[in-house]
Amino acid sequence: MRSYLSSATSALYILWITMAHIAGQEDREKTTALKDLLSRIDLDELMKKDEPPFTFPKSLEDFEYAFNENGQLRHIKTGEPFVFNAREDLHRWNQKRYEALGEIITQYVYELLEKKCNMTKAFLPVDATNDEPRSFIYLSPDALTNPDKLLVLIQGSGVVRAGQWARRLIINQDLDSGTQIPFIMKAMEENSSSEEHVLYVWDQFVFKAAAKNIFIIAHSYGGLSFVELMNQREMQVKNRVCAVALTDSAHHIWHQETTKGTQDWMQQYCCNWVSSPEPLDTELEPMLPDCPRVSAGTERHELTSWMSFESIFRFFSEVLKAKEEEEPEEISNSVTTRSGSLKNKHQDL
Repeated sequence: MRSYLSSATSALYILWITMAHIAGQEDREKTTALKDLLSRIDLDELMKKDEPPFTFPKSLEDFEYAFNENGQLRHIKTGEPFVFNAREDLHRWNQKRYEALGEIITQYVYELLEKKCNMTKAFLPVDATNDEPRSFIYLSPDALTNPDKLLVLIQGSGVVRAGQWARRLIINQDLDSGTQIPFIMKAMEENSSSEEHVLYVWDQFVFKAAAKNIFIIAHSYGGLSFVELMNQREMQVKNRVCAVALTDSAHHIWHQETTKGTQDWMQQYCCNWVSSPEPLDTELEPMLPDCPRVSAGTERHELTSWMSFESIFRFFSEVLKAKEEEEPEEISNSVTTRSGSLKNKHQDL
């Protein structure tokens, strides 16, 4: 009996193992068949059947987006932030649309670097041939000449480019958080004073201008910067500038150690409209021996330029007219002097 049970049990084991083997083989065959079927299906092509073409606008305006005064990207018509899922159940298309917008954002940031930060491109490598791939960095005007400080900004990898910290922040938050521009502007503020800025602009632009008569309007600390310009470029200013209007100027000719020649020139060609309760253009007592002081017709410092608007341009016209009237007399006197000199020489002969 025991032998019979043992024999039956062995047969049962063999039968179960055989059945399990057959079932497992069938599962593998089904899996293989399923894999073979899936390998013949191009999932990308299947998804593309219901997708619109990947054709997107080439500008922010065509995307109907713009940055507002706070540097936030907003829809032109609705004023809403950027929406990633412009089309439901089309993730690939939405992603491609997002990437296309990102490329436009990159060009927009480049424009800000060049126009707002006054930076220029420097291509790398510097000795690359026309056939070689090139990249570029951005430099401030004095990046290679400033002997004091140099700030280097290095962005991360991926899709971000020069001037960016994170494209996602630019699109979804604002320009300040996503770009390097606040860092650049802060560095420029700390690295260059108003006086240095005015001097640089004079040397690089104003002095090179073709204009025969240059007029300057300077408010508050701008007046101090102008006087410092005269200290540094006295003869250039005298030869090129026709008249200067100051409004509540913060300059001080003694603290700034101006020359007697500068003070005399300012008395003749400058006028300072200052905050005062007196009526507009009322002459006021001079505090220093520099330019005349007149009332701006307001006691509010920030309004002095606007309140003296008409008076300033009238002053410019009067100075220019006087200058134009003096020029023929100078020419006439020069001719008379030359004629007299020739006559004297003739008599001597």
